Amino acid sequence: MDEAQLQAATTLQGPVRIVAGAGAGKTRTITRRIAYACAKGEWQPGRALAVTFSVKAAAEMRSRLAALGVGDSVTASTFHSAALHQLRRVWSDVCDAPFPHMVGDSNDLARRAIRRVDNNEFADDQVRAVLAEINWCKISLIAPDDYPMVCASVHREPPAPLDPGRFADVYGAYEQEKAARSQIDFDDILLMACHVLDAFDEAAAAIRSSIGWLTVDEYQDVSPLQHHLMRLWLGGNRNVCVVGDPAQTIYSFAGASSYDLIHFADEFAPVSADISLNNDYRSVPPVVNYANRVLSASPIRDDYLTLVPVRRSGVRVARTVYDDDLQEARGIVARMVHMTAQGARLSDFAVLTRINAQQHAVCRALREAGLRYRVRRDSGWHGSAVDEASEAREALIESLQARSDSTSVTISTIHACKGMEFRHVFVIGCSEGLIPYGSPSSSDALEEERRLMYVAVTRAQDSLYLSYARRKDETTSMSRTASRFLR
Repeated sequence: MDEAQLQAATTLQGPVRIVAGAGAGKTRTITRRIAYACAKGEWQPGRALAVTFSVKAAAEMRSRLAALGVGDSVTASTFHSAALHQLRRVWSDVCDAPFPHMVGDSNDLARRAIRRVDNNEFADDQVRAVLAEINWCKISLIAPDDYPMVCASVHREPPAPLDPGRFADVYGAYEQEKAARSQIDFDDILLMACHVLDAFDEAAAAIRSSIGWLTVDEYQDVSPLQHHLMRLWLGGNRNVCVVGDPAQTIYSFAGASSYDLIHFADEFAPVSADISLNNDYRSVPPVVNYANRVLSASPIRDDYLTLVPVRRSGVRVARTVYDDDLQEARGIVARMVHMTAQGARLSDFAVLTRINAQQHAVCRALREAGLRYRVRRDSGWHGSAVDEASEAREALIESLQARSDSTSVTISTIHACKGMEFRHVFVIGCSEGLIPYGSPSSSDALEEERRLMYVAVTRAQDSLYLSYARRKDETTSMSRTASRFLR
C-alpha cells in the first residue's frame, strides 16, 4: 500500500473520509482497513457493516473480505439489503400485521394512480416518467403535499402533462394504491427503516447495537434519504468511514449529490483522518492526463482530485472522425480485429455509449465481423437486489456471465460501466448533443456530463479511443460537431 492508503487502512476509530480518485485502489484500501481492524481486535466483525450501491460492488467487497479472512462475519451489502434485513428482524416488535410484499410491477401501480386522478390515458413513457418523479420525491424526502412548493422554489417541472398540483395528487394516489394492497416499493424499504429508527426506541437500539463500525462506499452518490438513514444508524456513534469521488457523481438526476462527501469534515468534526488517494494505478499516463484535462475546465475544479499516473508509459489517446454512425462502428471493429491479430482478447475491449440507442450500429458491425459481444444497458439507478438471497443469485449470475463471456466484447452505456475497467476502451459518439447529451444549458447539467466523460475515460487501462460521426446516416443532412470535451 502507498502512504495514503496505509494511513486510511490504519485509522480505525472515529470519523474518516477517503476521497479516492479513479484507479486509486479504493476497494483494496477499505477492505484491508476492515480486515486489519478485525484482525487487530479493535472491531468486532459481527458489528461491522459496509454498504455500497450495487449488488456487484457488494459481492466484490464480500469476495475480497473473504480472501482476507473476515468474509463470513462482516456484513457487506447494499443499503437496501441491510435495511430490509433490519426491518425483518424487528418487524414483529413494531407491527402486528404481516410484513408487506414488494410491488411486482411499479409501472402498473403508477398507471392505476394516474387513472384515479386524470381521465386521460398516459403513454408508457409518460407513466415511466411519472414513476421516476415519484422515486425522486421519495429519495429526496419530499412528501406529496410538499411537492408543489418544491417545484415553485427550485423551478422543477413535473412530468408532462401534469402540473405540480396534479402530480402531487397522483403521487398521493400511488401511495394509497400500495397501502391498499399491503405492498411496498424499493424506496419504502429505506423510508420504513428510517421510521422505525425514529419512532421505536427499543427496535432502534437493537438495530444500532448491531452497527459498531460503518463504512459507506460510493458516498458521492448518496441521496438525502440514504444520508438520513446513515445518520439514524449511527445515532451517537462516530465510527464511520465514507469513501467516494466527487468527480464520479453521475446520478444527480436521481437525487444523488456529492455535497455530503465534500462537507463530511464539517458535519462530523473533528474527523480522525481526511485522506486523498490520487495515485492512479489503473491507467497509462496519456489516459490519466486526458482525464485531468476533461475536468480542467470545470468551474468547480477545486472539488476534484488531480490524478497522478503511477504507470510510466502508454500510447497516446486516439481521436477519430467518421462519416456516419455505421462507419464509426465498423471502424472501431476493424481496429479490434487488428489488435486481436496482435494478441489482444475480445474481453479486453469495451465500447461505451452515452445512450442505449447508440449501441445498435456497434452490435451490427460486430455481427458482420463474426465477433461475440455482450450488452450492458442502463437499467435505472435502482437496479440492485433487496435481500441477501437475490443478491447472492445476481452475484452468481454476474460471475457466470463473466466466465462465459471471456471471449466477448463489452458494449455498455457509461452509467452501466461505472466501477469497471478494460484494457482498451472506445468511447463513441463524442459529439455535441450526445456527449454532452442534449447540449445542456444549465451549469449543473453540463457538469454532470463532464463527470460522465471523466468516468468513461478512466475505464481505460492501456488505450483509449475517442470518436464521433459527422452524421447519423446517409439520409441525414444535419452535421454534427466535435464534443467540447474533445477540443
